[in-house]
Amino acid sequence: MRLDLTHIQRWIAPGSKVLDLGCGNGEFLQRLALERQVRGLGLEIDPDKITSAVARGLNIVEQDMDAGLSNFPDQSFDTVVMAHALQAVHYPDRVLEDMLRIGRQGIVTFPNFAHWRCRLYLGSRGRMPVSRFMPYNWYDTPNIHFCTVKDFEALCEERGIRILARDMVGNTQRRPLLASAWPNLFAVTAIYLISR
Repeated sequence: MRLDLTHIQRWIAPGSKVLDLGCGNGEFLQRLALERQVRGLGLEIDPDKITSAVARGLNIVEQDMDAGLSNFPDQSFDTVVMAHALQAVHYPDRVLEDMLRIGRQGIVTFPNFAHWRCRLYLGSRGRMPVSRFMPYNWYDTPNIHFCTVKDFEALCEERGIRILARDMVGNTQRRPLLASAWPNLFAVTAIYLISR
């Protein structure tokens, strides 16, 4: 399981109601159900991933986040999770607003495109970075918006979104000291717990 997903479990209360936006194959939602006894619902657009998630016995809704989430009532979930999907939606600001309308709190993770390796790759090669962590070329990437730690925090301030906690992930399981001290430069993945 991705490091960001193992980090955020501690922010999800046992027995709570969770909506997982862009749930993929449902691995994380299944783990939450088994280990934290959450009542979960996943939202996914990819038919193959939906099939995999349903095969795990999960409740999944096929829906495009960019079309809006008006079918979910206000405060109908304790936590709304969007892991590694913020950069792949057309309207990330609107999705964040919907997340915090639907849930009492939100958890967002995204790749930090200001990481030093991305900067070095672009600066030295003059091309968009391709790596194990970001394995796509510029023309076939699902990423639409290249967000950094500073960009996300500026958006939160602009929209009146409170950052309750944040965690930064490096390349290893260890607590990354440099990523914690200088997240915009050293964090590979940024993780935020947010609310209104």
